[in-house]
Amino acid sequence: MELTVLGGRGAWPTPDQGCSGYLLVCDGFRLLLDPGYATLPPLLARIRPEDVDAVLVTHGHPDHCADLNPLLRARALGGSAPPPLPLYSPPGALDAVLALDRPGMLDGFRTPHGITAGARLRIGPFDVETRLLPHFVPNAGVRLTGPCGAVFAYTGDTGPSPEVPELARNADLFLSEATHPETVPPEDAAHLLSARLAGRYAQQAGAARLLLTHLWPGTPHRDAVRAARDSFAGPVSVAVPGTVLRPGAGESAEVGGPCAEPGGPGEPDRC
Repeated sequence: MELTVLGGRGAWPTPDQGCSGYLLVCDGFRLLLDPGYATLPPLLARIRPEDVDAVLVTHGHPDHCADLNPLLRARALGGSAPPPLPLYSPPGALDAVLALDRPGMLDGFRTPHGITAGARLRIGPFDVETRLLPHFVPNAGVRLTGPCGAVFAYTGDTGPSPEVPELARNADLFLSEATHPETVPPEDAAHLLSARLAGRYAQQAGAARLLLTHLWPGTPHRDAVRAARDSFAGPVSVAVPGTVLRPGAGESAEVGGPCAEPGGPGEPDRC
């Protein structure tokens, strides 16, 4: 199993980084997770549009799904005639992004599959468990187990919940929302996490490695890492484009890309 970070910025893309977006590959199967704003270009730097085998979206906010539209356009208009792309998401989460084009234009290039949070399903080689996690809209946290037993857990966007450490129980790699380093503003506190709480959940879960994502633009990465490390004893890093991790290989070994523990936005330190 191999995870490539395409983007990890929260809310809107910045010149150096797109929003949430991750490519998970196992046994040649390519699963695209949360294709948010500005994640298609780094994806296309690695694979062709028709090489994506399925898309899994945790919730319907555009920083997690907006670039599904250009991906479908590239498949529909690029002349390669790929099979319909399976799309997995909570019911209704993709309605807005799929309505961007004229009615029927992309219908033959996609096959929607609604996910009821709490359900289990199979996507390619992955066994997938889902949990309803608190956010402004319905959000399905996901736990994917590969055929060799490696476990990858991803919150999507979430607020505090006992379901979070259960989702990440003994995961080889835990990718967690961490919008703010220390505390979340009161108006958002029920719907978003701090890096500090993400670290506490990772420790409770016994996760092997914690990867922080969805940081608010302008947040110094070192602040988020420091806050998470106060309670998590394992490796902590921040999702930055180009990072490649292999859950289950040692401590979810990093095999490429920047260290993902930058001194500030756009300033990655090297390990």
